[in-house]
Amino acid sequence: MKRIFWCALLTAITVEAHAQSTGDILKREAGQGVREGTNVATQKAADKLLGKFFNKKNKNNTPAGGPDSSGAGTSKSSGTSVSASGSTANQGPGTAEPTLKTYSKYDFVAGDKVLVWEDFAQDAVGDFPDKWNTNGSGEIVTASGQTGHWLMINKKGRFIPEFITSLPDNFTFECDVVSNEKFSFYSNPLQIFFLTGGNGKEVMEYSFIQIDKRSGVKLGIHPTNAGSNGGIASIQTFEDGATVINNELATTQFNSNAGKTRVKLSVWRQKQRIRVYLNEEKVFDLPRAFAADRTYNTVLFELWSGMNNDQDRYLISNIKLAVGAPDTRNKLINEGRFSTTGILFDVNAAVIKPESYGTLKDIADVLTENGSVRVRIVGHTDSDGNADMNLTLSKKRAEAVKQALADNFAIDPSRLETDGKGSTQPAAPNTSPEGKAQNRRVEFIKL
Repeated sequence: MKRIFWCALLTAITVEAHAQSTGDILKREAGQGVREGTNVATQKAADKLLGKFFNKKNKNNTPAGGPDSSGAGTSKSSGTSVSASGSTANQGPGTAEPTLKTYSKYDFVAGDKVLVWEDFAQDAVGDFPDKWNTNGSGEIVTASGQTGHWLMINKKGRFIPEFITSLPDNFTFECDVVSNEKFSFYSNPLQIFFLTGGNGKEVMEYSFIQIDKRSGVKLGIHPTNAGSNGGIASIQTFEDGATVINNELATTQFNSNAGKTRVKLSVWRQKQRIRVYLNEEKVFDLPRAFAADRTYNTVLFELWSGMNNDQDRYLISNIKLAVGAPDTRNKLINEGRFSTTGILFDVNAAVIKPESYGTLKDIADVLTENGSVRVRIVGHTDSDGNADMNLTLSKKRAEAVKQALADNFAIDPSRLETDGKGSTQPAAPNTSPEGKAQNRRVEFIKL
């Protein structure tokens, strides 16, 4: 019996030592991930050593779209990954996937011109992103079950996309956030600021809002509340450093204890007004959030202190800043052409994402009010991937939009024609992430 015990112990020690020597994931708190080609036994041992930073539940969840989620092209992979991730769907175990009907009260409509698209595709795994600044630390990771690159943060600090230097009177801001499961209530919320003033070294000061007498809006999200039956959303507005509005409420959309570890945050500013959505839920709608006589320039992410344990962390990606108040009716009826990047699709597929509901409803309302108007729906992609495949996919996506308008909004399909142009008619150069995002669009042409 002793001999069996010592053999088992020696085997366990050998596997653990081998795991320690295989993945750079064991460096920088799981940032580098498990290297391609590492055997399954070693990866399982590494998972144990990592304390399962991201719980491997909900294995049947379908990954949501990443860099190509609203266009065509091939999925990109760096060959490295965080050993395990949180669930990729918005629902917990045993609940249905969201559909367009799930989003039937969702009225978010993205701006028509993409100013910023940040998916960290240009950054190396393990590095802090080149175009950002921080007074703390963070790193780019990939995660099993999630598409693309993500900025992982889990320590006190400010994280600033320095390329965002202007926030227009009418803008939309979107990003995806992932947490691990069983997130501690005592760990930090993720806070996002929209501020007056610059985004240089002055924002590193701990009390910069009061000292600089800034104005702005601060949003907070947390995947756990005190009762462990949901998450928390908060909002604070301030003018010249003084708080004006402050509120916190419960939400079921971000709930790590129920497996809802991925959430889409959408912000819609219309001059002074702000609307804030978590997935399909509108959590805030404040008519006087932004000061009328201020110019807003800066976006800032923050963890105001350290996490309660080594497991808790946030992943951030797919940041999209767009400008323009919705003007669907004028553009389609009077100008004869309306283009949108707000209809999103699964990667390399013609499956419409449910968060496209607001944009589809906006178009359907115009068609319903103008019953004699016929339109041609044209799909477009960026230039990534095979040109012939992109052309085929763009046609299928146009057909999917036609079907969605008919099935969900009772638009007579005889009023709708479809076509697809692939990447042959770019709206912007395909030389930047923003240009590619602008090219991944659906166009409606009045006949």
